[in-house]
Amino acid sequence: MLFIWLPFGLFLCLLRFTIGITLPLNVSAPILAFTGTRTTFSRPQNTKSLIQNEEKEKGMLYVCNHKTLLDPLYVSIVLGKPLSTVTYSLSRLSETVSPIKTIRLTRDREKDREKMDKLLSLGNLVVCPEGTTCREPYLLRFSPLFAEITANIIPVAIDVKVSMFYGTTASGYKCLDPFFHFLNPNPTYTIKFLGMLPQSETCQGGGKSKIEVANFVQKEICKSLGFACTNLTRKDKYLVLAGNEGISPRNNCHH
Repeated sequence: MLFIWLPFGLFLCLLRFTIGITLPLNVSAPILAFTGTRTTFSRPQNTKSLIQNEEKEKGMLYVCNHKTLLDPLYVSIVLGKPLSTVTYSLSRLSETVSPIKTIRLTRDREKDREKMDKLLSLGNLVVCPEGTTCREPYLLRFSPLFAEITANIIPVAIDVKVSMFYGTTASGYKCLDPFFHFLNPNPTYTIKFLGMLPQSETCQGGGKSKIEVANFVQKEICKSLGFACTNLTRKDKYLVLAGNEGISPRNNCHH
């Protein structure tokens, strides 16, 4: 079955990828759906609470679990708003072809904090605090950096269903992950916006520590997806699966 599908799948994958990077999001989304990609989502009735308004000095911070490199793009498509995102170990190819603004982090806490704070002052931002993708039904430990920056936090629960190819890699070329995702006949994204975090559960409004906030957001996303929380880190994942810490010495396609 795999070999029968592969020639058509390669054509479909290239078509989907070309549509995604060349057309505006509001145009590419329905065309991608026509090619067989599926997106389901749920959000609070008060949609305005999910996006920045003039009264807010900073944009909204969407905090997601990390299933594939396409997570921020799908969040942007569902909201119908242009977003920025930050990520680690991003390949030059992925950075170049991304249809949304993508900023590379350095793993220097102060520098990364300044970058994220600046991006939030300009608009809405998507972050994936796990620091790496995880295809299993559990969440890695969340980095608490996001909790220091703003109280306008919206947890977003993401799940991905595929039938043949996984869009996540531990030891291969990370820039090829979107291609593997689009190789599937009907790749499905499920996105749940959980509503703005109560001010009582933030550092700024509730006096919570950044670790408490990060753990709370992780638990809320796990609860929504039916996943399990773990204390495993990005380093733990790569040490188990690839025998390294997941940091490439060069800026290439490797993660």
